[in-house]
Amino acid sequence: MRLAWVVIALSLISIGCAAISSPLPPALRIPQHVTGVSAVEQGSRIVVQFTLPAVTMENLAIRKPISVELRVGVAVVPFQLKAWEAGAKPYTDIPTDKAVVKYALPAAEWIGKDVLIGVEVFGSNGRTAGWAALVPLSLAPPLATPQDFEKPEDVAEGVRLTWRGSAPRYRIYRRGGEAKEAVLIGETDRLVYTDTTTEYGKTYYYSIEGFFTRGDVRQASDRTPERDVTPRDTWPPPVPTALAAVVSAGAVSLVWDRNVAPDLAGYRIYRAEGNGSFARLAEVREGPSYSDHTVSPGKAYRYAVSAFDQLNNESEKSVPVSVTAQ
Repeated sequence: MRLAWVVIALSLISIGCAAISSPLPPALRIPQHVTGVSAVEQGSRIVVQFTLPAVTMENLAIRKPISVELRVGVAVVPFQLKAWEAGAKPYTDIPTDKAVVKYALPAAEWIGKDVLIGVEVFGSNGRTAGWAALVPLSLAPPLATPQDFEKPEDVAEGVRLTWRGSAPRYRIYRRGGEAKEAVLIGETDRLVYTDTTTEYGKTYYYSIEGFFTRGDVRQASDRTPERDVTPRDTWPPPVPTALAAVVSAGAVSLVWDRNVAPDLAGYRIYRAEGNGSFARLAEVREGPSYSDHTVSPGKAYRYAVSAFDQLNNESEKSVPVSVTAQ
């Protein structure tokens, strides 16, 4: 019996030994490449943007601290990576406290040249996967900042912006309320832009930049200083149209085209006797019609109609109609 237990024990040890695998090599913890690398010439600077990796080549979380090196070098044909590395200018003061990095460097020494921009990231152990895809950029004399961008104009359609400039196209940025960052809301090749997406009573801050893009040329001017405006609803509905009158015994019935203003509140009816001045006769909120039962037979009358909105902004009077009561 004792021998049987020894055999069983040895068998279990043998099975356990067979289950133990060879030790794995230590993880190299090389960070993956940065992604989304882009570059643009903005005013007197080159602005490079990219996203830092979150994991290593083994798909392990990256240990901090990490460091980043950015290089800018002239693009030579035929291209040789070693030659580019040797001649490229390094920049090592790259921030790594945010996932998306935006880094600006002086562009002056590169104006008129075609360059390649590279970014590589180093782990806490100094290891790197090498350069992410190199980004080409052709630099030209800087675009001038738009001029004479003064206070935005509050108009019936929204907010109108005007400026002077020589860029082929412009981008319009807007920051609303307590937002810290402005967002792109539109583009134009004109020197005027109307923002039709504003709300009354809300403050907006606008800025403009010129830009030009063709091939490897990606240019933007510096943005203008922000200008603010708080739109107010001081705009009346459209003037009523197609006013017509139908005379019947002891009454004059008026009809006109329905007003399509979204904030319409109603209509006001005005009447004048003969060639006299108009006086307000009535106010209606239901629809584009009214019947006047206060007329005197044989008298001449003129009628006109206006429209008003929820804030009591009133339009001009319509084209009047003339009748003689029965």
